Amino acid sequence: MMAAVEPSAWWPITFADVAAAERRIRSYVAETPLRRYPPLDAAVGHGVRVWVKHENHAPTNSFKVRNALAVMTLLPDDVRRRGVVTATRGNHGLGVAYAGSLLDIRATIFVPLGNNPEKNEGMRGFGAELVEHGRDYDEALAGAEAAARERGLHMIHSTNDPGVIAGAATFTLEILRRAPELDALVLSVGGGSQAVGALTVARTLSPRLAVYGVQAAGASAAADSWRARRPIAASSADTFADGLATRSVYAATFGPLCEGLADFVTVTDAEIAEALRVILRTTHNLAEGAGAAGLAGLMTLRERLAGRTVAVVVSGSNIDRATLARVTGGSP
Repeated sequence: MMAAVEPSAWWPITFADVAAAERRIRSYVAETPLRRYPPLDAAVGHGVRVWVKHENHAPTNSFKVRNALAVMTLLPDDVRRRGVVTATRGNHGLGVAYAGSLLDIRATIFVPLGNNPEKNEGMRGFGAELVEHGRDYDEALAGAEAAARERGLHMIHSTNDPGVIAGAATFTLEILRRAPELDALVLSVGGGSQAVGALTVARTLSPRLAVYGVQAAGASAAADSWRARRPIAASSADTFADGLATRSVYAATFGPLCEGLADFVTVTDAEIAEALRVILRTTHNLAEGAGAAGLAGLMTLRERLAGRTVAVVVSGSNIDRATLARVTGGSP
């Protein structure tokens, strides 16, 4: 178990790691759009100027493809021949499956029972072997780790891997090149790769940038741990936002989150659903729950960030049809 966290100089990646990751993935992942929408500014109010980073326009419709490619382009030939294994609620697995199809690396992906069927279909479509195991992400992860040991596969953790964090950081690199005047960045936190990646880039390019974390109230292990400054595991993760449904914190990101975040807020599923509807109405872009959580967090923080220039990230749009119909019909 991790000990209580005190601020330190330790950090999982460097800015040079991010720059190298961008060079490796660029031929596979084009720079995604960064846009302003006056109707969204009006919806947020308080004079907040909102930039939207559209990771929903990336291959697999999620930023996670950056993470997978950043890791898998580094693997030596003998590891590629053996294959990789991972656990996911969907977007990380889609990224690993997609990267495997491009790089000719066999991917085995563990998902919990009852996982998003459309994400499962997508992973199989890229040629991955899909294994349904356990009641949630944490139990699927235990199955993947066992398979790595038993079958000699290379484990790609969705968070606890420096390459994953460097890949996630590349979208912040793109944001700050386009909008160096940015005051704040509000990001959803599942494992924390987005936020720690952003903090890494900001330390070099924009030290004044405030990075805020957002987590679902029903899956608040990271936010609770951040406030306590020690890991607090939860017994469940209850949210429709797949990418936020984790019950624990991770060694590679927890310390930097404690050291770097300006604040960490939680939002209800109803607030995430409303943010999803606002994104759809004001930008005509689709977001999944985790992809709308950043805007939900900004809505919570908008009085504190009044008059500031703030970016949110639509980190993914892989919402299944049944959930989309429920949310657009007015339910969380």
